[in-house]
Amino acid sequence: MGSLGQMEIELGLGPLLAAADWTVMAIDLVRRVAAQEGLVACLLPKPLYGQPGSGLHLHQLLLKGEENLFGGEKGLSELALNYVGGLLQHGRALSALVSPSTNSYRRLLPGFEAPVHLAFGAANRTAAVRIPGYLKPGNARIEYRPPDPSCNPYLALSACLMAGLDGIRNGIDPVAKGWGPWEGSLYELSARKLRRIQSLPRGLPEALEALERDHAFLTLGGVFPEGLVELWLSAKRAKAEELAAWPHPYEFLLYGP
Repeated sequence: MGSLGQMEIELGLGPLLAAADWTVMAIDLVRRVAAQEGLVACLLPKPLYGQPGSGLHLHQLLLKGEENLFGGEKGLSELALNYVGGLLQHGRALSALVSPSTNSYRRLLPGFEAPVHLAFGAANRTAAVRIPGYLKPGNARIEYRPPDPSCNPYLALSACLMAGLDGIRNGIDPVAKGWGPWEGSLYELSARKLRRIQSLPRGLPEALEALERDHAFLTLGGVFPEGLVELWLSAKRAKAEELAAWPHPYEFLLYGP
């Protein structure tokens, strides 16, 4: 689903660091080409009201040599499901890193195939984790849909990996927890069915609170230094408070002279 002037760019699969490098280069290239044409490339997650936002969906898999560890006889392997379980278990905390702007949460609302619930499903674009429906064991992978272009791809990819590995380490089973697999639109699920499924944060302050409570999976082994997490929380809270104090242009339409 695309909006006015919106296009999708798919980058090839690669190791984590290379994938982050390619993302940075692709964004820079888009901006430079737009500038050459006298245009400005807008990478806001939700630039236009009532139109689809812009995501940065992260496809993920684990390899051991040439073997795809996510492939199973009937779809995803148990290891892959545990990886998905880690993403969903820590999804609210991950939001502070993969959806790190106040504008991010204008995109993460029901409609336009934006994820709202921390669930998974085959070919389900309304879930936080989509399992591509066309996959075979050799190319099995999962897609994490909450991230957007305002994130730092190095931090976002690293955080996703740490969450997934935590799911493997602790054997988190997303099926047993009732997080999926779900078919059809999650927007239409009854309140009873949604009871076992966490929702993504409704705003940046809520995401930062989740990260503050749940970040031990990131600091394990010193991958994310505790000081980095503290600085991130402080900087993002300051920005959220600053923006909350600014009058919004739409307020002039609602309450203006």
